[in-house]
Amino acid sequence: MHDLDTPSHHLVNWLLGGLQLDTTVFHVGQYCGSWRGSTAGRLVGSFHLVLHGQCLLHSQAQESVLLGPQDGVLFLRDVPHCLSSQDHSSAGCNEQDAAVGVKASTMLPLDSSVSGSTGLACGFFHFKGAVSQLLLAGLPDAVVIRAQDPSMQAIAPLFSMIRAEAGSDPEHSTPLMQRLVDLLFFYVLRHHITHDSAVHGLWALARATDLQPLLSAMLAAPGDVWSTESMARFAHMSRTTFYRRFVETTGQAPAAFLQLLRVKIAAQRLERGESVERAADYVGYSYAAFHRAFKKVTGAAPGSWRRNGALQ
Repeated sequence: MHDLDTPSHHLVNWLLGGLQLDTTVFHVGQYCGSWRGSTAGRLVGSFHLVLHGQCLLHSQAQESVLLGPQDGVLFLRDVPHCLSSQDHSSAGCNEQDAAVGVKASTMLPLDSSVSGSTGLACGFFHFKGAVSQLLLAGLPDAVVIRAQDPSMQAIAPLFSMIRAEAGSDPEHSTPLMQRLVDLLFFYVLRHHITHDSAVHGLWALARATDLQPLLSAMLAAPGDVWSTESMARFAHMSRTTFYRRFVETTGQAPAAFLQLLRVKIAAQRLERGESVERAADYVGYSYAAFHRAFKKVTGAAPGSWRRNGALQ
């Protein structure tokens, strides 16, 4: 499952490509003494990365967790939580603090030589589009990053680069800092998806070995006639068995997944400058049907998507 060249891994990478992410680095600096803080209450996801020192992560979902250097947490949704210095017990962040962002101490420029200080990079994730929401539905509220996890050693250089990029002003980050956090986000998320059996929804397709040949064929030829009956025949199942198996695995009806797959492939072609008509034809839609499906999945018109892609 963890081989980087398996069909499962290719599928995970393909699905990850559907996440439209805007990252904002809120501040990079350090706290000293007794402190607590939270990014909750903004109605978006958020993150906290420990650059040096230690702190406690408090949330309603679990016991307080000690985070050390190059540990962190990615909140994929707005979840009540609070970070604090170690002198705070789990009650150190009360319910109101955990639910609504609080900054109870001044963040200073990074200086790891200061005894007892905790260096943090904190910010927000904004996920755009219906595809992103569909993909997030199969993931947990929070993913904790552990530097001591042997399979996570590859992220150490990212932490080092984030630390090196941090300037003297805690409230202003650089565009490069945001891109580094993006890289860390996608690496950690891919690691979590391929190692945690609790992920569900569309991500469960990465473990459905009986459905992978069908999915490979659909990705290779999205414009073919893929009715539920033809999918079932390809998977060597009865229509009833196939439909039940597909819905149980993904939480999506086969036709709904086909629409998502076709629109995502077409969106990639539009971003490369292909005409709307050619993209629609490639994925098996008439122009009118393609416009309706594209708008339903992405919330944008195909022509607008193409123009925006050409500008990037």
